[in-house]
Amino acid sequence: MRTSKSAGGRPRESRVDTAIAAAVTGVLAESGYAALTVDAVAARAGVSKATIYRRFATKQEMTFAVVLHDLDEAPPADTGTLEGDLGALIERIGEQLSRSGSDVMTGLLADIRADATLTERFTTTYLAVERSVIGELLDRAIARGDLTRRPDPAITQALLLGPLFAWIVVLDEDPARAPELARIVARMVSDALAAGVVPADPS
Repeated sequence: MRTSKSAGGRPRESRVDTAIAAAVTGVLAESGYAALTVDAVAARAGVSKATIYRRFATKQEMTFAVVLHDLDEAPPADTGTLEGDLGALIERIGEQLSRSGSDVMTGLLADIRADATLTERFTTTYLAVERSVIGELLDRAIARGDLTRRPDPAITQALLLGPLFAWIVVLDEDPARAPELARIVARMVSDALAAGVVPADPS
């Protein structure tokens, strides 16, 4: 989890961010997602609940930012090829999902989907950030001449995320093999995008 700024623009204390992240990770490792509460994290991190709520509106946002990514997610470095860029991104996705664990992701997603307000908030924040990262990779590929048009970022996101999510969360397979799967997915998706199989960006 990166150190970022508060809503007012003042940099937050990295020490506090680190303490919160360590507390979330510790509670999840010891007791699982069901036992994770803002109270438990605040007590373990040695901070007030208000300190946590200045950073995250809900327990779900706190969990997502710590075990997956925050709102400062940036595209991977330019590798020079579409397949290389996609491979770097998918490896990152695999690392994030492996770090979270299938039980954490199952509980987190169940919480989000059960609340329409949470669903909308995550769609317009964290998922939008992920899609913007993919969009930047597609724009790079167009600039290099790897693609002749911009594919639909939403479909591209599903193609990239789906196999890793199924492997780690749904099938609960060995996370250590995620990089192997990532290389296969990168080749398949880059070939599909270059062949024009994926529909164009509707926007």
